[in-house]
Amino acid sequence: MNWLLVVAGAAVGAPLRFLTDRLVQSRHDSVFPWGTFTVNVAGSLILGLLTGAVTAGAASPHVQLLLGTGLCGALTTYSTFSYETLRLAVDGARFYAAANAVASVVAGLGAAFAGVACARGLWG
Repeated sequence: MNWLLVVAGAAVGAPLRFLTDRLVQSRHDSVFPWGTFTVNVAGSLILGLLTGAVTAGAASPHVQLLLGTGLCGALTTYSTFSYETLRLAVDGARFYAAANAVASVVAGLGAAFAGVACARGLWG
């Protein structure tokens, strides 16, 4: 049963990542990977909120498997973040590469902490 929850979440998360990435990137005329940045920060926020909800007893471990492991696991992408950062550096856009690395880590952690804080506010 657990693996079905993960698969179901991933079946939604993977296409959502692709579509969101393409939509966001198409709206920016920049080499900065805004699409990947957006899905990674959004996934961090969702995972923080979910972690807080599970800790408070407002969500079950099954919901954590579905949304945390499945959806967020497929929505977010460390490999694409790494590849795009490396491509920026190799292509001579070192400022964008450094900005992507720093901003992604800071924004991702900030979003996760914000999600946990929101969950605490909602579910104590």
